[in-house]
Amino acid sequence: MRHYVYGTVRETRRSAIYAIRVKGDAVDPIEADEIAELMRDKMLARGESAADVVVVTGDDKATLRLYGAPHAVARVRSAMFNAAIGWAPIDLD
Repeated sequence: MRHYVYGTVRETRRSAIYAIRVKGDAVDPIEADEIAELMRDKMLARGESAADVVVVTGDDKATLRLYGAPHAVARVRSAMFNAAIGWAPIDLD
């Protein structure tokens, strides 16, 4: 069973990068793109502007994979390393 949590990483004063962590099954790059698109659709439906989305999968250093734009992946990886992301459940179905 797959479920999701999300967090944000501040990029500028007015923008943030959304990180979606997949719990349960691992995802491939195509599934990661689909998950990112679901998050963008959810943000647009709430009236928020589209932002960078990084999909995170894996539970430890050996299996951890981040999918997204290179600059966004670097920011999320750094925030995760510094424990600067608060995760909250989200329903993307």
